[in-house]
Amino acid sequence: MNRDLTTGSVFKTIVFFSLPYLLSYFLQTLYGMADLFIIGQYCGVESTTAVSIGSQVMHMLTVMIVGLAMGSTVMIGRAAGAKEKKKINLAVGNTATLFMSLSIVCTVLLLFAVKGIVEVMATPEEAVDGLIRYLTICFIGIPFITAYNIISSVFRGMGDSKSPMYFIAVACVFNIALDYLFIGVLGLGTAGAALGTTLAQTISVIVSFAVIRKRGMIPGLCRADFRPEKAVLGNILKVGIPVAVQDGFIQIAFIVITVFANRRGLSDAAAVGIVEKLIGILFLIPSSMLSAVSALSAQNIGAGRHDRARETLQYATLIAVSFGLIASVIMQFAAESAVGLFADDAEVILLGGQYMRGYVWDCIFAGVHFCFSGYFCAYGLSMVSFIHNSLSIVCARIPLAYIAAEYFTESLFPMGIAAPAGSLLSVVICIAAFIRMRRRSDPVKAEE
Repeated sequence: MNRDLTTGSVFKTIVFFSLPYLLSYFLQTLYGMADLFIIGQYCGVESTTAVSIGSQVMHMLTVMIVGLAMGSTVMIGRAAGAKEKKKINLAVGNTATLFMSLSIVCTVLLLFAVKGIVEVMATPEEAVDGLIRYLTICFIGIPFITAYNIISSVFRGMGDSKSPMYFIAVACVFNIALDYLFIGVLGLGTAGAALGTTLAQTISVIVSFAVIRKRGMIPGLCRADFRPEKAVLGNILKVGIPVAVQDGFIQIAFIVITVFANRRGLSDAAAVGIVEKLIGILFLIPSSMLSAVSALSAQNIGAGRHDRARETLQYATLIAVSFGLIASVIMQFAAESAVGLFADDAEVILLGGQYMRGYVWDCIFAGVHFCFSGYFCAYGLSMVSFIHNSLSIVCARIPLAYIAAEYFTESLFPMGIAAPAGSLLSVVICIAAFIRMRRRSDPVKAEE
C-alpha cells in the first residue's frame, strides 16, 4: 500500500498520483450533483432550491473535515518519506480516535441547530420544509462522511490514491440508484435525496473497512496506536486546524453569497445553487493538484528532497493554470447549456449562464493558490493558507458580491466576478510568501 513518491519523474508522479485523486473528487462531487439532477427531474424549483442549499451546507462540513484531515495526510506522508512505520501507525490510530469523536459531537449539535441553520441561510419560504428534511437526514450521516474522508486521507498520505477512488465509486453507484428509488419511484422528494446519499456513504464505509481488514493494508496497526498521544495529535491539529478554518471561511463566503442570491428571489437562488455545483466539477483539477502537492511534497520533505517539493509545486501550478484557462474560455460559450442540464426554467438558465461566465475565471487564479496552499501545508505552514484565504474573503469576495447583488439587479454576472477577484488577491499573497521562503538560508524544517 505504501508508495514511494520521492523518486522518478516529478511530472509523471503528479499525473499518475492525481488521476485517481481526480476521479475520486469527481465521484464525490457527483454525489451532490446526482441529488440535484434527479430532484430536478421529478420535483419543482422549490425542491431544487432546498437540495442546492442543503448540499452547500453539507459541502461546507465535508471540506472542513477534509481540511482538518490534511494534518493526518501530511504527518503520515512525512513518516512514510522517512520510512518510519511506527510513526505512520500512531498517526493513523490517533487520526481515527480524534475524528470519530468529533463526528459524534458534531452530529448531536447540528441536529439541534437545523432550524437555526435554515433561518440563517435566508431560505425562500417555499423551500424551508424540504431543506429541514434534507439537512436532518444528512446530519445523521456525518460519522460516515467523516469515516470515508479519514480513510482517504490515510491512504493518500501513504502514497495510495487508488483505494479511495474505489470506495467512493461504490458510494456513487449506490447513491444514484437509491436517488432514483427514493425520489423517482417512492416520491420522497428532498428526504429521498438525503436518504440516498446517507445510505450510499454508509455502504461505502462498510466496504472500505472490509477491504482494509481482508488485505491487511496497514500492517502493524494495534490497539495502542489508537490511544491519544499529545505530540501526535498536536502535529495533526497544527496543520489541520488552520486548513479546516480557512476552508470553513471559504464555504461561509459561498453561503453568504447564497444568502445574497436567496434574497433576490427563487430563480436567482436556484441559478446560484446550480452554478456552484458546476463550479465544483471544474474545480476538480485545482483541488486534485492541491492534494497531490501536499502529499507528494510531504513525502519529499520527510526524505530531505526539498528540490523535488519545489518542482512538484511548479508542475502542478502549470497543470492547474492550463486547465483553468481552457475551462474559462469554453464556458463563455457553453454556460447556458451547462446550467440547462439541471433546470428547465428559462429564467434560471439565463441567470445561471450570467453567473457562470463571471465565476468560471476563478478556475485560473484558484488553481494557483490551491497549489501554493498544498505546498505550504506540506511544510507545516498552513497558517499562510489561512491568512491569504481569510483576507481574500473579507477584503474582496464578500464585499464585492454584496455590492453586485444590491446594485446590479439585472444580471448575476457581476456577482460571479467577485470570486476570481478574491482569488487574485490570494495569488499575490502566496507569491510573496513563497519568495520570502526562498530567501531564507535554509528551508523550513518539518516537525518530526
